[in-house]
Amino acid sequence: MPFLDSLNKGETFIIGEVAQAHDGSLRTAHQYVDLIADCGVNAVKFQTHIASAESTIREPWRVKMATTDKTRFDYWKRMEFTESEWVELRDHCVDRKVSFLSSPFSVEAVELLDKLGVEVWKIASGEVSNIPMITAMLATKKPIILSTGLSKLNEIDKLATWILGLEVDLTILQCTSEYPCPAELTGLNVISEFKNRWKCRVGLSDHSGTIFPSLAARSLGASVLELHVTSSRDAGGVDGPSSVTPIELKELVRGVRFLDTLFQNPVDKSVLSPNAEKIKTIFGRSVVAKYDLATGHVLSLDDLAYKKPGGGLQWEHCGDLLGKSLRRSLLKDDLITVEDITEVTQ
Repeated sequence: MPFLDSLNKGETFIIGEVAQAHDGSLRTAHQYVDLIADCGVNAVKFQTHIASAESTIREPWRVKMATTDKTRFDYWKRMEFTESEWVELRDHCVDRKVSFLSSPFSVEAVELLDKLGVEVWKIASGEVSNIPMITAMLATKKPIILSTGLSKLNEIDKLATWILGLEVDLTILQCTSEYPCPAELTGLNVISEFKNRWKCRVGLSDHSGTIFPSLAARSLGASVLELHVTSSRDAGGVDGPSSVTPIELKELVRGVRFLDTLFQNPVDKSVLSPNAEKIKTIFGRSVVAKYDLATGHVLSLDDLAYKKPGGGLQWEHCGDLLGKSLRRSLLKDDLITVEDITEVTQ
């Protein structure tokens, strides 16, 4: 289901992020589409890198990997796919009934992805100052998801004001650019702050390598969740420690869908459901005869007991029985009703 349609339906939009887990292999990228789609997510997301448009040979390594790539530029070059290969990946996502998303890292990447019909833009944490690229995104009027891992509040303010001022749909994700991100740096406290500050949709881009922050974020009002995915803990790759496995992702989806249903159905505690009323009768108690009692017996507190099941007179009303005489005889444990009593005649 498309991005805005899912959100308008009240469904949390869950994104499984491939990033560079494919290591430049188109075959592996296709395997990740299936692996993530099988988990029940809304979207499979890639990153579209065009080395010549985004990097120079002087770009430093974030983490030097044991590859044959001599420079970061060489690495991005190896991560590139051709337009026809991107078409294959998009069509594969369509076949699997998940949205195809990809973060662009240059104006050229925006133009390529726009041709492919990507429905929503994702601004990666390191791209918030990429004004040419963001300008190209905004020109399409498509919704934008903004990640904030490397942004201070004043920087987010400036960008959010720009986007919202153009009446472009915006979702702001809390993100901490630590890999993996420890619990104490996850920053779920700012989700509500973001929502109140900009009156737009909020979410979480998580790098903890667990499902816990995303479940908590959904409970705090997150509409969009993004997690990196790895085929296994032994798959290697720079993002492996900050990713979740397919088994974990499936469990996350199950939990989030449970929470979606939960929050879409508030309970009115001024009434009980028909089933709860039935259970209340079973588990409740009623005023009953403590002993065998004869017709005409004048009731005292010692004649009464309070036992299961419910459905009869409640103990708080037993005062209405005291000092009254019985119209009929009762056996031990028979329910006593107001119809069973009468005023004592002198």
